[in-house]
Amino acid sequence: MRSLVSGLLRGAAAGAAGTTAHTAAGSLDRTHRTRPLSAAGLLGDTATGVGVGALAGVLRAAGVRPPPAVSGPVLGLAATAVRGGPQALLRIVDPRRSAGSAADWAARAVPPLVYGFTTHTTLASVSRVAEGREAVPQASPGALLRAAALGAASGSRSAAGLAAVALTSRPDDTGPVASRLGGRTGGALSGLAAAGELVADKLPGVPSRLAPLGLIPRAAFGATSAAAVARRDGHDPTLPGLVGAAAAIGTAVLGVHLRAAAQRRFGSDRPGAVAEDLIAAALGWLGARRPVAAAGLETTERPLRR
Repeated sequence: MRSLVSGLLRGAAAGAAGTTAHTAAGSLDRTHRTRPLSAAGLLGDTATGVGVGALAGVLRAAGVRPPPAVSGPVLGLAATAVRGGPQALLRIVDPRRSAGSAADWAARAVPPLVYGFTTHTTLASVSRVAEGREAVPQASPGALLRAAALGAASGSRSAAGLAAVALTSRPDDTGPVASRLGGRTGGALSGLAAAGELVADKLPGVPSRLAPLGLIPRAAFGATSAAAVARRDGHDPTLPGLVGAAAAIGTAVLGVHLRAAAQRRFGSDRPGAVAEDLIAAALGWLGARRPVAAAGLETTERPLRR
């Protein structure tokens, strides 16, 4: 019982941090739409964020510990549902009139994702300290740059980041994601997914990547691949995961503009799509490759396998 109460308090603190990040991320959209957040709305957002975080803390204390790729979007969707449900019932917001364009969907999807990933990573970090586990070194500037590259690769092609992790990892690496992707099954599945996306991306009628079903997986995979590489290389995955998610969202938006520019210039977006393929592959390789020093250390410490 005591552990559940501790988990609830840690989760509430993480939810408060997530709410702060959510409010900051949503301020740009509110400024653009000239819709200031009222005091009642801010109070409701805070209560919702803290409550959802507290529930996540209780579940974590009970042993439910999903990876960031699952926990981040789920927490964001849960908070959005709690916030929007009563408003829809009271007819404060009409969901049928708030659909908007793909850009509107993207703008509304970013703050919940920021809340979810911030709450998850804060809760994981606080729990690590509270449970007395060994401290993990913080990510270096180079590790954060690799995280941004993996996030950008995932924003261009959602499977690119995970495929790059699979190609540069081994089954005996640290971390569940890198070790599983580094095996034959993980490598084969991620490679097939990446190859299939290269083909499907150029087919007519493909939904916009800025729609929720396109943007949320990109942010989740960007965070997961960046966090997996950070943990594999011995760094705390918290900040790299956030950087990866943010880079994925930003690159997804930039990719849409790149394809539109190619359409105007060449009469077809195919050149832009091919250029994006190459950029995603290069960014994935740069982000997932092992640091030179670490690779040299492994060569001297590990015997050669015959």
